Amino acid sequence: MSERCSVAARARGDELAGTATRVSSFLLVEDAGPWGEVALRDSRLPDDVAAWLRAQAEATRVRILLIRRPGRTTRTRPRVFAVRSGQWCERAELDRIDDVTTLDVAALAAGRSVGLEPWGEPLVLVCTHGRHDACCAERGRPLAAELGQIEPGRVWECSHLGGDRFAGNVLVLPEGLGFGRVDVAAAARLLADLDRGELDLDLLRGRCTLPMAAQYAEVQLRRELAEVRDDALRCTSLRRVDGLMRVAFEREGTTYDVSVRTVPGPPATLTCRAAGTNPVPRHEIMSVTTPAG
Repeated sequence: MSERCSVAARARGDELAGTATRVSSFLLVEDAGPWGEVALRDSRLPDDVAAWLRAQAEATRVRILLIRRPGRTTRTRPRVFAVRSGQWCERAELDRIDDVTTLDVAALAAGRSVGLEPWGEPLVLVCTHGRHDACCAERGRPLAAELGQIEPGRVWECSHLGGDRFAGNVLVLPEGLGFGRVDVAAAARLLADLDRGELDLDLLRGRCTLPMAAQYAEVQLRRELAEVRDDALRCTSLRRVDGLMRVAFEREGTTYDVSVRTVPGPPATLTCRAAGTNPVPRHEIMSVTTPAG
């Protein structure tokens, strides 16, 4: 058996920061599974529902994930969540799964309400999509089970999140916070940090509302400032200048301008199922300045 992608990534020293996929809106659809290699194609959803979901995902760029409670509990009334990253979440229980096709996914893509019930509790998603990548099963399922024991009302298993080599992968919505290399031992600490409004910088992949280079800038600036409070640092602008990503952050009245360069690293096998290699992007902080500095 070839080496697992998560083991290889650790050995290479692949950095977590700046690796969360940028997504503006999510639609989460409860389905107990099993899920095949491509969840929206290889599931037990009715064919017409699965086809509609695939078409909506392609047309609107809304990220559609299948979710289930740890243990694959089957419900007669499936739940759906519409999420605008970093902003809000709405929820509904459907009479039948076919009713998902009545949702206005285009409105969600545009940042507008879908008309469901507002939902104020955080959603903690753990990728356990083992048919997509073995690491997600081997590392994700024990993590989801542990998190589910601690906070059963918040935790969901989900289909492919991206970044398989960083399993166990966790996404917290609606905040849009991606975490990687979360193991069972870190489960309770991660939830406690979230309850305090704090971020574990050693596990943080990034904020999915930002481009990857800006995610990296945020994590590195937080390290420099020793700032783990989630709401204490706010991105105020993004721009590209001479091949660099220039990101402005505001903290307690002070603005920090961070310049990031992204370069391709050596080619590597990025997933367990990959047939070939791809460059591993590397981010580099070029400068951090304040208006006075």
